[in-house]
Amino acid sequence: MLASLAASAACPGADSEAIKWLDKMSRSVHQVNYHGVVTFQRGEEDMQVMQVSHSVTDGTTTESMTQLTGQGAKVVRAEHPLDCIHPGHKLLRIGDDISAGECGVAEHYRFSVTDGERVAGRKAVRIIVAPGDMYRYGYVMELDRRTGLLLKTATMGRGDKVLEKFQFADLSYKGKDLEGADANLVHEAQHPVPGHNAPQVSAAGYGWDVKWLPSGFMATDSQQRNAGRKTYTDGLAVFSVFIEALDREIRPGEGVVQAGSTTSYSRGMALSGDPVLVTVVGEVPVNTARMVADSVKWVR
Repeated sequence: MLASLAASAACPGADSEAIKWLDKMSRSVHQVNYHGVVTFQRGEEDMQVMQVSHSVTDGTTTESMTQLTGQGAKVVRAEHPLDCIHPGHKLLRIGDDISAGECGVAEHYRFSVTDGERVAGRKAVRIIVAPGDMYRYGYVMELDRRTGLLLKTATMGRGDKVLEKFQFADLSYKGKDLEGADANLVHEAQHPVPGHNAPQVSAAGYGWDVKWLPSGFMATDSQQRNAGRKTYTDGLAVFSVFIEALDREIRPGEGVVQAGSTTSYSRGMALSGDPVLVTVVGEVPVNTARMVADSVKWVR
């Protein structure tokens, strides 16, 4: 009890019940077999319907996602090792961090728990995630009370505007069904060694680095100096930074495209006299993407 009170005082966002549910949600992807249909909506009109399957067997996970609308594309990731825990999942498992006096993701978000609605026939618990600063979005999550599986989530922008929504319309815990609907285009997702065979970019022997990140964000893989892409997460949001060396300067300016909670921000700039195109793509506000892009520097 005293440890819980001390943690709450040191980390105002560290609601003990919310932390327990976040941990359970992060572990559910390694423990639960399921098959279902989900809807994904951006804005008022753009909605996609997808069939998803996930199975855990022999120390690996296999999953597939097939569009039931649009082009009918399918993505399959097979035999992903259970002992490969990605940084985003690690950041959500913060119970031990709080016990050790560290706030983890609770330093950058405030969490609260209420009774959830019924989603796909399942009773849910609702986790309200409020951003601690202007550099990230908020979330409203509905988790299965039995398994911790994320059943529904809404990404919230300024003024509590719903930017995008994801939810299960139908869900079964009966194991895998990786055949499912017909697909026009199938992509087998790879799981390469971090940094292995990554596209390279350099100028005059320099590498590059991102000199500013919103607090709490960390690299998702090893940071090669000359890689053409670097990706960061705070446990809930993810964004990537791309750099492309140009053979000539382009007109100054910036381009922004937003689709739901996903921002794509590009700008041409000169780094140490070398023309480059920097692009930031991910689940962050435009001003965050702009500040990240402005901080990119060549390094020796």
